[in-house]
Amino acid sequence: MSQERHQLLMELAAHEAELRRRSYLADPARWVQERLKEHIWSKQRDVLESVRDNRRTAVPSCHQAGKSFIAARAAAWWLENYPVGESLVVTTAPTGRQVRAILWREINRAHAHGNLSGRTNQTEWWMEVPGGKEEMVAVGMKPSEYDPAAFQGMHARRVLLILDEASGIPLPLWEDADSLIANDESRILAIGNPDDSRSEFFEVCKPGSGWKVIHIGAYDTPNFTGEVVPDAVRRVLIGKTWVDEKRKKWGEGNPLWIAKVLGQFPDANDDGLIPLSWVKRAQLAELSPEGPNELGVDVGGGGDRNVVAHRRGPVLRIRLRNQVADTMVSCGNVIAVMRAVGATKVKVDEIGIGKGLYDRGKELGLPFVGVNVGREPTDKEQFTNLRAQGYWGFRERFELNQVDLDPDDDDLAAQLVDIRFKRTSSGKIQIESKEEMKRRGRDSPDDADASMLAFLPDHLCPQEVRELEIMWG
Repeated sequence: MSQERHQLLMELAAHEAELRRRSYLADPARWVQERLKEHIWSKQRDVLESVRDNRRTAVPSCHQAGKSFIAARAAAWWLENYPVGESLVVTTAPTGRQVRAILWREINRAHAHGNLSGRTNQTEWWMEVPGGKEEMVAVGMKPSEYDPAAFQGMHARRVLLILDEASGIPLPLWEDADSLIANDESRILAIGNPDDSRSEFFEVCKPGSGWKVIHIGAYDTPNFTGEVVPDAVRRVLIGKTWVDEKRKKWGEGNPLWIAKVLGQFPDANDDGLIPLSWVKRAQLAELSPEGPNELGVDVGGGGDRNVVAHRRGPVLRIRLRNQVADTMVSCGNVIAVMRAVGATKVKVDEIGIGKGLYDRGKELGLPFVGVNVGREPTDKEQFTNLRAQGYWGFRERFELNQVDLDPDDDDLAAQLVDIRFKRTSSGKIQIESKEEMKRRGRDSPDDADASMLAFLPDHLCPQEVRELEIMWG
């Protein structure tokens, strides 16, 4: 082949590649479908096109709608179709686990599916630049890097900043992040569950904010609209069974239902005991399990569940949920949990059916503490009963960021955000009773009650604690 012909073919190939790149820049959805061999549905297409057309895009979305999937594809499209050295992707999320295990897991999948340029690791993407050297073209910022200088020095002609789980991103980072898109060709994509009405994410999703807002609720997704998608896609999206289950368990007025199913920000509830934002923060917390090792036990009756909550310092996990009716069998189950986790104290709601379980534990010489939450509080001026005093102390722990919840336990979260309080005519705090909750269509808050008992301070049941100190030294 002559040198002239070879040069002509090279120029022709470069011209075709440039035409293809321009066509993909104009149609990011087609790039995903052709380059990655992946299907995207209509709302995901809207997100990609908004990143193409708008400097600021906000996506408040329901649970399991493919949020991180489409954010990762936006990042891959951005880097593959703009010249190396001119483009940069920066991502962040409220926790290091979310940075690595959610968004960057999807970025790595996209990179592998399309055999894309360069190489990736847990939180970085590197590409070769002219001269044979490598340049970092994308980075996932960890929460420890949330400082005023976090984004300094990160400049490029085209920056795409992705704020994943945006409700949990602190305001200072939003303000600092805006400096990354000072030039006209850069973009911000903020995406996540709308679970905090006091967040900056809520503010940018308001009408007139200047942001392009794309709302995604469960009823907008293919399993509800009938939009034709491959079975593989349909199976990973939010489905009717899960929605029906949560409608029955949480109720349609529950803040978690509004955020995770409807994809909307719940209204601030003046009579809600623990705000959703505090519960969400506790689900994201990574606190050290150092401190009291105790159980809280709510014994079900009349069809309610038996629940055992385990508290190790600030870390709280539900260890047992069942509907065993036999009190002695339930006692055996509690003892098994106590021994498995090494708990030194078991606080049992001794009202009603719980009395038998408590009595059996004491009979066996075990560190069981009977708690009657209906009795008088130690602070009679502030609270109507011990239940109110215990729950208010539990609330204060959430306010001070002293609770670490299982991030996947939304059933406990739904109960916590649904508990209401009011003040009596004398100004005392009163917590809504189980009977009152049932009258408004809610299940008994068994998980929440067991959790409150696990954190109940010793001074609220001093006689029992003194007996334990004598028995156990």
